[in-house]
Amino acid sequence: MQGARAPRDQGRSPGRMSALGRSSVILLTYVLAATELTCLFMQFSIVPCPAILAALATLLGAVLSFTCIPASTKGAKTDAQAPLPGGPRASVFDLKAIASLLRLPDVPRIFLVKVASNCPTGLFMVMFSIISMDFFQLEAAQAGYLMSFFGLLQMVTQGLVIGQLSSHFSEEVLLRASVLVFIVVGLAMAWMSSVFHFCLLVPGLVFSLCTLNVVTDSMLIKAVSTSDTGTMLGLCASVQPLLRTLGPTVGGLLYRSFGVPVFGHVQVAINTLVLLVLWRKPMPQRKDKVR
Repeated sequence: MQGARAPRDQGRSPGRMSALGRSSVILLTYVLAATELTCLFMQFSIVPCPAILAALATLLGAVLSFTCIPASTKGAKTDAQAPLPGGPRASVFDLKAIASLLRLPDVPRIFLVKVASNCPTGLFMVMFSIISMDFFQLEAAQAGYLMSFFGLLQMVTQGLVIGQLSSHFSEEVLLRASVLVFIVVGLAMAWMSSVFHFCLLVPGLVFSLCTLNVVTDSMLIKAVSTSDTGTMLGLCASVQPLLRTLGPTVGGLLYRSFGVPVFGHVQVAINTLVLLVLWRKPMPQRKDKVR
């Protein structure tokens, strides 16, 4: 993608970004359905049912993974090179391969933008269950319905909106727009005082979050070779577990010391720095890899 007016290689990049967005819709559908069922069970005080359903769903997933997933998802290729008899075998978790990918040109900067912009929202979402009951004074079932609303907007944004936007705007424009909306949402979050205010902020928050993740994933994938695409997708997916690991500690300290407005202040500060970096040194525009 070269620009917002008439990019020459736009025929493939929008399809890639749309596919990256829609690939998360299946997981969001599962999460949304699980949240709705959990809220219903909690409303009727049926506590053991969610655990029983989770165990049955996990067992079903294990059975399907053994019976339905093929041993190899790649078709047989005549020009494929067989590994040497005494050569090193590829490892599922190779730190050297990951480090070599992070040393490629522009990859560290794009990955840093992805982590930094996701950090404030990730901290807030990790603490949301506590904030919803302590700050918004919601019951557990009501907090679950609110999360369902959040997930529904994510499904619509990733499944429909991002694909349409990527057909008309370049990745650089979408990335700057998502960071700018993050700043506006952070300013509003600093003054948020009720759950109604939060519901008004959710569309902008979801748009920024989904657009940033899909655009940065697309940039990172195009920055590496075709054989390293899976490793890079794994690195991109590791950002959210990292935030869930650090979020309870950091978010808990921030919430206990400064309250809910601190998440808005942190979001404004970090994304303002990110926007300045993007403005002074734009991201490189790469064409899709030729297979």
